[in-house]
Amino acid sequence: MAAIITDQLRILNAKNFVSGVQTSTNSYYTFIGLPNPTDYLSTWNNDPPSPKDSLDQSNDYYDTMIALKKISSTDVTQVVKKNTWRSGNLYDMWRNDITRSNPSQPSGSFNIYSANYYVINSDFRVYSCLNNNALPENDFKGSPSLDEPLFTDLEPRAAGSSGDGYVWKYLYTIKPSDAIKFDSTNYIPVPNDWGNTNDTSVMKQNASSSGQLKICTIRNRGAGLGNANTYTNVPIKGDGRGAKATIVVNADSKIESISITNGGSNYTYGTVDYVEGGIPIGATAPLFDVIIPPSNGYGFDIYSELGAFNVLTYSRFENDTENPDFITGNEFARVGLIQNPQQYGSSSLLTSDKASATYALKLIGIGYSSATFTADTEITQKVGVGSTAVGRVVSYDQTTGVLKYWQDRTNVGFNSDGTTNSSPKYGFECLKFDGNAKAFDGNVDILGGSATLQIGTSFSGITTIINNRTYNLGQEFVLGVAQPESKQYSGNIVYVDNRPSITRSSSQKEDVKIILQF
Repeated sequence: MAAIITDQLRILNAKNFVSGVQTSTNSYYTFIGLPNPTDYLSTWNNDPPSPKDSLDQSNDYYDTMIALKKISSTDVTQVVKKNTWRSGNLYDMWRNDITRSNPSQPSGSFNIYSANYYVINSDFRVYSCLNNNALPENDFKGSPSLDEPLFTDLEPRAAGSSGDGYVWKYLYTIKPSDAIKFDSTNYIPVPNDWGNTNDTSVMKQNASSSGQLKICTIRNRGAGLGNANTYTNVPIKGDGRGAKATIVVNADSKIESISITNGGSNYTYGTVDYVEGGIPIGATAPLFDVIIPPSNGYGFDIYSELGAFNVLTYSRFENDTENPDFITGNEFARVGLIQNPQQYGSSSLLTSDKASATYALKLIGIGYSSATFTADTEITQKVGVGSTAVGRVVSYDQTTGVLKYWQDRTNVGFNSDGTTNSSPKYGFECLKFDGNAKAFDGNVDILGGSATLQIGTSFSGITTIINNRTYNLGQEFVLGVAQPESKQYSGNIVYVDNRPSITRSSSQKEDVKIILQF
């Protein structure tokens, strides 16, 4: 049995994903993670490995997660591939009948959505090409485009006076705020909620009211069609009604041009009845190609018209002294998307704008303000008789004494590639750092830095005052220990991208743009 999944399902899935992100019942986040990529692969930064899609691997994504940034309703949109208008380029034209046996011209694409039939101009305006001057003389492959489309008229027309034969339809203008977030090397955004906003509803209404058919091309000019003449109200017949054309016969008794003067309505196919229009029957019959627009007309459904089956999410990881959830001084080599993570210690969805996924200790002791902890190295605490908690350094703040760390399976019996370590240094149990360890014959000393410091067990809260200045620590501490703000292993990781590592500093910000292809 032969079957396909159509592009329209892909477009629907993309639209539903955007709606799912924008609804208040869901909570989507971009995350950054993996501060120690070369432990996994020494050549990671030159050739990051492809992520693995398994539930076990997903646990490792959680373990090495550093921070999360919420994706708001304005941080997600459907996108289409970018075709930038350039003088002298040849562009395809919209056709609804592109298949493997009838490829788009001149690109040769077997699918209309793979063809370059729309462009973005230098003013971030998007246009669809309705006619690329496809003629019998150029084998229906069109000609170079010479006039950049700049107009915002509702009706399609030529872009200039060069006579290049192109007809363009203005669709929309990308807003500056959307260009900053969603414009990328290969994709441009499509407006959300098409037809239901002030600047797009006019376009949708015009598609419904201005006449359906806009373009008819000449496949064969015919011969022996009588004297030079102009024939008006030539009917276009098919399953629709009302379309008319004007046809010019030249002095060589051939078809010179055809233009649609009444677009009619409800056509899914059409034929020019030139005989009923009064043109003589000649030695060779002319042939015409009635171009059927997208369903309901050009500009009615921009997602289907442009093939918007890709989605782009945007997040900015920017340092904030008021909420230092985004670490500095270490690297990350993984980004991803997570749906509906929960708050730590709760079944409620995480809803904060940003969140830390690391553990943290509030350290005190002689030399805490000058102590150093090397990124990714081990720290330990004796939490009981013969029991040691082990973590690895994410970052250390000498001003506040906050040490952020993570714990994963490599501390307790596994290697970074998932194979078993039969003799782990500190045993097989992943023990948590504890501000109350003395009650279990342990201590609060933290080893692994340049100085032995202690957990500040008298400290609880999210802010601290140092030299009359209040510092927000980003996480809630109890007895000097803070848990991640997001509950580990909650939610669904739906996208992962391994990439060369980026070292974060206090003076930088990262714009993370993720493309999802449906």
